Amino acid sequence: MELIRAGRVKLNGVVRRDQETPTHPGKDRIEVDGAPLAPGAKIYLLLNKPRGVVTTASDEQGRETVYAYLPKNLPWIAPVGRLDRASEGLLLLTNDSEWAARITSPQTQLDKTYHVQIGAIADEILLDALRDGLRTSDSDLLRVKQARVLRQGERNSWLEIVLDEGKNRHIRRMLERLNVEVLRLVRVAIGPLALGQLQKGETRALTAEEKRSLDRTMR
Repeated sequence: MELIRAGRVKLNGVVRRDQETPTHPGKDRIEVDGAPLAPGAKIYLLLNKPRGVVTTASDEQGRETVYAYLPKNLPWIAPVGRLDRASEGLLLLTNDSEWAARITSPQTQLDKTYHVQIGAIADEILLDALRDGLRTSDSDLLRVKQARVLRQGERNSWLEIVLDEGKNRHIRRMLERLNVEVLRLVRVAIGPLALGQLQKGETRALTAEEKRSLDRTMR
């Protein structure tokens, strides 16, 4: 949707800003940022997921999904992993299921970096607890690869947390176990790929170099 509004999508060589413009697969030529989407072409998109949006194609409760932020004339694509509804930031979407499986595989151990605002003043005891790992109420052992303080206010702190595994609600469950409230949780990087200045709700295609850089990291 944002790509179309920004004039970055061309249909048969003409910029289209109307997301309802009909297309004909196999006949029409679609380009995003000058790169053609040939039939069966692999698509790799980066979305800055807003808070409150669910990472599914549809929602039985009628909540807004990430698909509301995608151009409607793209072929089928799916999120690579998930960000829970209350979380925000970098989300990849693709129609390359093998590549997506490599990104999310525990064996890949691809670093994922988060900025987390907590309702407490962080100290080394808290950071060590995150690094050392702990068992949650359901006996799952969780730990982070790295944790450091970015900045602090009078009542809260921003942490940078790096995971090389991604269990369900990983960071939230750890902090809940430590009785620390999570105020915001933003994923800012996956491996070498950074969210950068992309605004909330905006989508862009990965560059060829970004794709190659990610692929090199997973070798």
